[in-house]
Amino acid sequence: MTNLTSLSASQLARLVTEKRASSLEIVDAYIERAQQLQDLNALPFPCFDRARREAQERDAQLARGERLGPLHGVPLTVKDWLEVEGLPCRAGDEARRGMVCQQDATAVARLRAAGGVVLGKTAVLPDTAVYGRVANPYGEGRSPGGSSSGEAALIAAGGSPLGLGSDSGGSIRQPAAFCGVAGLKPTSGRVPPTGHLPRINPLADSRTVIGPLARRVEDLALALHLIAGEDGWDASVVPAPLSDYREVRVPVLRAAFFDRLPGAEGLDDADASCVLGEAVTALKHLGVEVREAAPPGLDATMALTREYWARPESSSWELWEPDGASTLSADQVERHLFEWDRFRRGVLGFMRGVDVILTPVTRSGAVKHGDDEGGIDFTAPFSLTGQPAAVVRCGKTADRRPLGVQVVARMWREDVALAVAHALEEALGGHRSPPSRETADWKA
Repeated sequence: MTNLTSLSASQLARLVTEKRASSLEIVDAYIERAQQLQDLNALPFPCFDRARREAQERDAQLARGERLGPLHGVPLTVKDWLEVEGLPCRAGDEARRGMVCQQDATAVARLRAAGGVVLGKTAVLPDTAVYGRVANPYGEGRSPGGSSSGEAALIAAGGSPLGLGSDSGGSIRQPAAFCGVAGLKPTSGRVPPTGHLPRINPLADSRTVIGPLARRVEDLALALHLIAGEDGWDASVVPAPLSDYREVRVPVLRAAFFDRLPGAEGLDDADASCVLGEAVTALKHLGVEVREAAPPGLDATMALTREYWARPESSSWELWEPDGASTLSADQVERHLFEWDRFRRGVLGFMRGVDVILTPVTRSGAVKHGDDEGGIDFTAPFSLTGQPAAVVRCGKTADRRPLGVQVVARMWREDVALAVAHALEEALGGHRSPPSRETADWKA
């Protein structure tokens, strides 16, 4: 049988449904692989015994003719900023030591209701006192990116086929690029943030969204269709239609691309620009109309992001318990919100002339630990606008670090972003297994 830990979640689901592999066989294979990957430090809170029991129940259900849903019997992992009933909920905060989740986050509950089996919770951020340092499977000493660090590293190395992360400025997209996997930031308001820690207040800040990571784009689409939609708790979620990416006619699309930000130097790694060029060429060969152009106002987005991000947030779901002193006056908050809206309107106007924007995800491939702060120049703007953005591996650096391309679509058109990402995956290869720990590539 094919190595189970190399297959996509969609492929694994088909094996279970067709009874060519049991859920227990698959879960055991991923448990064994995750145990082999302990040096990544990506999975601080495993629940292997519970996962095996749930896998056995999935197999018993299937024997009775019961199939819970599209993920029946498929293992998955969850970023430790999302609640999973019965597991620790540290959320990267030492003050939460000893706390245990009392329920599932909405997105987690929906994947479990579709038959998914949770293997455990993954580390947040590349290097913290709570979890320690998370390694990138593509090189010793390299950062996996953040903050969905453990998810990207574990999925890339074959320790999980599918995971849930969250993204405020690039926290799904940067790790996906650094670790050579696929990731999706859905449209703001597409997926309920219920059960995310720290608490999300969409009225004050709509940037943070929950989304999937996987080795293949098809799994991003599968997961999105399961986790999207109202849950009766979060009023910011919009019941917008969600179309199938397989129905998008890619050759009739119009695309813009850019690899330089106003007032900034060029990319740190020339290979990143070359890989974007290869993605552009691949789309042209498919018939896509492509031009080099960037939306207005990009030069102001990082200052706006950093200043507004510094405001205090509540550490409680029910009471205002600020996690720090206020750094902005009421007038400054109003000014930031005004500038934010002006930037968003400018980008949405730009999108009337294109269907997607292609950019690098980061200024280089995975950097050394400690050098990855602020590497969200290309991702943060589209958190401010709320647009959906998919990331897919499209190439590598000279020393074989993965390089991804970001595909940004219009609001609510995740199907278009995923269709273009899938086309690039087919043309340029997508995920590639990382080197063995014993090779020179790992030591680089």
